[in-house]
Amino acid sequence: MGMRGKPPHPLPSPPRGRGEVSENLHFGRSEGEGETAQTEGTTCARNVAGRSPPAVRYLEIDESRAGQRLDNFLIATLKGVPRSHIYRILRKGEVRINKGRARPDYRLEPGDVVRIPPLRLSPAKDLDPGKAADSFGWLLPRILYEDDDLMVVNKPAGLAVHGGSGVSVGLIEALRGLRPEIPDLELAHRLDRDTSGCLLLAKTRPAMLALHRMLRDGEMEKDYVALVAGAWRGGAREVSAALEKNRPRAGEHRVEVSEEGKESASRFIPHQRFGSATLMEIQLLTGRTHQARVHAAHLGHPIAGDDKYGDREFNRRLHKLGLRRLFLHAQRLRFTHPLSGSKMDVEAPLPDELSTLLERLARET
Repeated sequence: MGMRGKPPHPLPSPPRGRGEVSENLHFGRSEGEGETAQTEGTTCARNVAGRSPPAVRYLEIDESRAGQRLDNFLIATLKGVPRSHIYRILRKGEVRINKGRARPDYRLEPGDVVRIPPLRLSPAKDLDPGKAADSFGWLLPRILYEDDDLMVVNKPAGLAVHGGSGVSVGLIEALRGLRPEIPDLELAHRLDRDTSGCLLLAKTRPAMLALHRMLRDGEMEKDYVALVAGAWRGGAREVSAALEKNRPRAGEHRVEVSEEGKESASRFIPHQRFGSATLMEIQLLTGRTHQARVHAAHLGHPIAGDDKYGDREFNRRLHKLGLRRLFLHAQRLRFTHPLSGSKMDVEAPLPDELSTLLERLARET
């Protein structure tokens, strides 16, 4: 991408008189294991009212942020800025790395300098612990595993993992409100809003970095349970089909099989047949957005209840049997604990509404 050359030090001084500021910020092991930026020699023009206008900022990356995606870095750094606006300034090329344009999925490297355009930041609104307990206290019994470094939660279907896009509070904001004593609580990976099951979170920055590396290197086993349309023929089958995100009509995000997409692989293992439906285990060998759903549809066996990639007639029939959600459940996570070295095997039981549907299908067939 033409961005590997490191800028000279000290950081470049932007032109004065345009509200542009050079902030020599290092994301390192200051307070919060790299979450707090240390500012040195910050200068800015004052307006008549004495308030600082928005200014360009330059943030230098160190080892603690190495490997993080640019979009995730900006979301974590620019508290109070809507995600839609962050992706807009990325598309317009207003965010630069080492003076060059950068894609949202660019992986940061030590020494990279990120230019952030002038933005008006509204204070981040934390969920009050009292309100969190009243509204989301039911989440605490859904914690499947927890230690000093990580947490696995049995996420219910219908709850987004984070706020944004019309969702004011997601699972991560709710847990931060419930557990204010864990300031560094972050999502290690994500599940679709309509998918239930094992969701992994990191409680410390070292754990987050280690978990992200494991996920990138395929060192974590993620097993899903899904009900798919059609009678599956034969045994286990692996599909390798590259996936690409698109934004078609009405701004709806979709993922499609494309030779220009990112390498993606899943393994499908049939467990039980119900006439015109099959209960499957899906092992995600990579971790792409909507991967299980798109690969299932690509094989001609879309997942039940999928209103984006699914079969309408199949969904209609299962709706009559009581299915009101996507039949996709993250059943199991298996990995080596990134800090203790222990073998981890965490399982989330199949939700009652999905078990009930399978019982009805069994009686029907």
